[in-house]
Formats: sequence, structure tokens, C-alpha cells
Amino acid sequence: MSVLEHVAGNLRRLRLRDDLSQQALAEAAQVSRRMLVAIESGDANVSLNTLDRLADALGVPFAELLRADTGGEPAQVDALAWRGRDPASRGVLLSSVAAARQVELWDWTLMPGERYASQADPPGWREQLLVLAGTLTLESIDGARQVLAGQHLVFASDRGAYAYRNNGDTPLRLLRNVVY
Repeated sequence: MSVLEHVAGNLRRLRLRDDLSQQALAEAAQVSRRMLVAIESGDANVSLNTLDRLADALGVPFAELLRADTGGEPAQVDALAWRGRDPASRGVLLSSVAAARQVELWDWTLMPGERYASQADPPGWREQLLVLAGTLTLESIDGARQVLAGQHLVFASDRGAYAYRNNGDTPLRLLRNVVY
């Protein structure tokens, strides 16, 4: 399913949740009704500014309009939200999780053979990882997963002990976003 289809479905679902007509939402978000109709049918290439206004009018975070339905689990969004004239110019929302109190951004380096182990975090904690170089092996209650350079992962770090491991022969570097 494309990001436009996710936006269309989420926008319609949230509008109906709030018992709003298309006209009422359009007025609240200061967009034309015609634009709203086109977005809900998946026919419009909508600007980030318009999505921000619609999310604000619906009282939800921007990412809520882009994400696939995951049943409440942390989600990798992987949605191309902006493209420039050159196809290599782009903005991709990788993932989003709700934060109750704080967000921490970490830069990690693990040399070959290194392992960082952690006990389960308190309830509600999530992690977003972006591997910049090397290959991460994430050990968790779900088993071991490999995340290659350029890939990202979101996981609930409150579900049990977990560890980061570098089984490769080159340094592993990753960005770690801890959200709680």
C-alpha cells in the first residue's frame, strides 16, 4: 500500500472518528474542500504543510496520517513524505512512536565482537535504531534480527531483556533514539 493510500485511509478514519464532515475538517485545517476530497481519494500529492494542518485540526501527530495500521504496536513508517526536483532529494519519515515524557538520541559504536546487553526497560519505552555502518544483530525475546547499514528498526524495549551485538569484522555505528 502506498503512502497516499495510508494518508487517505487515516484521514477518512480520523475525520469520521471525530464526526466531522469534509467541509468542517477543511475549514478547521484551512484547506479547500476539493483538496480534502482529493487527499481522501488518494489522488492528491499533498504538501507537508497541508498534512501538518490536517493533523493539527484532528488533534493527532503528523506521523499518524502516514503510518500503516499496526494495531497499536510501534511502527516503522518508511513513508516518502517529500521529494525534490532531483529524485535523490527526499524526506522519508522512518518511524514514529508516542513519547510520554522524554526522548534521548544516542550515537553508538560497537567494535567487532562487542555486545551491549540491557534488561527490559520500564513500561512504555521504545527504541528507534538507524544503522549507519556495519551490521547490527539485535537480540530480543523475539529472537535475533540483523539490521544492515542504511536500515532502521523500531522495537518495544519494555518487553524483555535485549542486546546489541556486532558479529562483523568492521565497526558498527548506529543512532539510537530512546522514547518514553
